[in-house]
Amino acid sequence: MAGRLSFQEVDLSCPICCDIFKDPVVLKCSHSFCAPCLAEYWSRGQSRDCPLCRSQSVDDPVPSLTLKNLCESYIQDSEDMEERGEELYCDPGETCPHHGERLKLFCLSDQMPICVVCHTSRKHKQHDCCPVNEAVVDVKEKMKAALSSLQEKKDAFHKMKDNYEDTVEYIQTQAQYVEKRIGEEFEKLHAFLRAEEDSKMAELREEQEQKRRAMMRKIEEITGDITSVSESIDALEEEIALEGISVLYKCKRTLARASSPIEDPVMAPGALIDVAKHVGSMAFRLWEKMQNIVKYTPVTLDPNTAAPWLILSDDLTSLLDSDEKQRLPDNPERYDPDSGVLGNEGFTSGKRSWDVTVGDNTAWVVGVAKESVQRKTKVSSVLKNGYLCVYFYHKMYFAGTSPLTRLNPKRNPQRIRVLLDCDKGRVSFHDSHDNTLIYTFKHAITEKVFPYFWVGCPQCPLTIEPLAVTVKAVEYS
Repeated sequence: MAGRLSFQEVDLSCPICCDIFKDPVVLKCSHSFCAPCLAEYWSRGQSRDCPLCRSQSVDDPVPSLTLKNLCESYIQDSEDMEERGEELYCDPGETCPHHGERLKLFCLSDQMPICVVCHTSRKHKQHDCCPVNEAVVDVKEKMKAALSSLQEKKDAFHKMKDNYEDTVEYIQTQAQYVEKRIGEEFEKLHAFLRAEEDSKMAELREEQEQKRRAMMRKIEEITGDITSVSESIDALEEEIALEGISVLYKCKRTLARASSPIEDPVMAPGALIDVAKHVGSMAFRLWEKMQNIVKYTPVTLDPNTAAPWLILSDDLTSLLDSDEKQRLPDNPERYDPDSGVLGNEGFTSGKRSWDVTVGDNTAWVVGVAKESVQRKTKVSSVLKNGYLCVYFYHKMYFAGTSPLTRLNPKRNPQRIRVLLDCDKGRVSFHDSHDNTLIYTFKHAITEKVFPYFWVGCPQCPLTIEPLAVTVKAVEYS
């Protein structure tokens, strides 16, 4: 019964004064109001519209006898219950703690529900208020908006979690790839060293055999000499043992044989193995030979910055465009959607240079990019966006200035040389064939810059050329 009365009181309240209807009238739109409240509301406006739905009311409002009877009956029942000492049940949260009245209004200034008495009090007298049911609707709308925002955030977290999980798998793939490449490179070095070791060992054994045979020949020769001298000694000893004149007959021949010239035995030079030749500066000699199998490129592409459409070579020195997007982690360093890639090392000082073979590539960009460039937005590779580049597109050459500078090289360069001088703030581009200057940017380098490459041709790659490597000892001057 108490719950029903509480619900009935809300139904019997005027939306304007929030009190029980007094002389209720009903409009054509079916909304009901106190006659005095509606008259006062219309007196303040220029049109006769419904305070709730704003529909225009041409006809005069009609008294609602049924609603009036219900209100009077409700008031009478309430008075009777008070006389009987009965208290109507009311949720404590719906009752004003200061006045014991129902909380029918919502103070917009203090953002709290209040009763009619609170509204006339000094604390809330000048504050804007609205009916509680309207405030509930507004709050629910805000809660729905907050719910929607939280749901979007939750979806974003789920998406990032999926990205993290994909990244974990990709890290495993990267580790396996790097492990394979390290194994391949070291196997090349191992094969080279094994071959050199075998060659060195074969050379040593050959020299050992030559020197051994020479010594064996010398041993045979000196063995013969020993035999000849031994025979002479035996003959002399026999004749010395003779007595008388017979010694005189034999001595001439024996003395002649004993006095025949025999050279004293001497060790021939170069008899020993040339140890110093084999082991002296061995690592350095191997290092010199390794120049034939070791390559050095001044720029190594950073695969963690490469757009998903780019295909990089295993040694990270060339790039090619592709129509198929690879499944790669969306890390902040990666270019996406632009088809760019950076070198793995950035520079803030000193001089650097590298050659890029462009060949018959129909769309390319070569130069440097500042570390702060936008990588998740497709932008033109021009100076105002942080790029110092030249590019070839639609059979035309341009420098990335603002506006663009049209370039007219004497020939179509097959290889572009990039010269970076951070200290002087210059980036120059040359035709490597004859070192002809193509264009020079004069721009202060105030932050780290990285070699930058962009390609839009799936048939012909851009390739960073290796430098000539020399190994030499520096002598004292």
